[in-house]
Amino acid sequence: MTIELTDANFEEKVLQSDIPVLVDLWAEWCGPCRMVKPVVEQLAEEYAGKAVIGAIDVDSNPNITVEYGVRNIPTLLFFKGGKLVDKQVGAVPKAVLAEKLDALI
Repeated sequence: MTIELTDANFEEKVLQSDIPVLVDLWAEWCGPCRMVKPVVEQLAEEYAGKAVIGAIDVDSNPNITVEYGVRNIPTLLFFKGGKLVDKQVGAVPKAVLAEKLDALI
């Protein structure tokens, strides 16, 4: 299961994580976001203990959206060692996201 990320817990859960982190930036009204959500949930199960997988609602948490220059959703950000190392904009197959995660582990 993905963890719920917010502007308040982003630093602790993402930037201070000892393992790679995938952040799904989404909104309830976004059709492609709803397509990506089950894929992100599957990745959360498959990468449990190897990576943190979280989701942040851009409407409720504007600070992270602005800080990372997110203009389109879904946007998936990949962090390692507290640094943004990769980004994927738009809905893509699960294999693309898994490959990006594997490269960070």
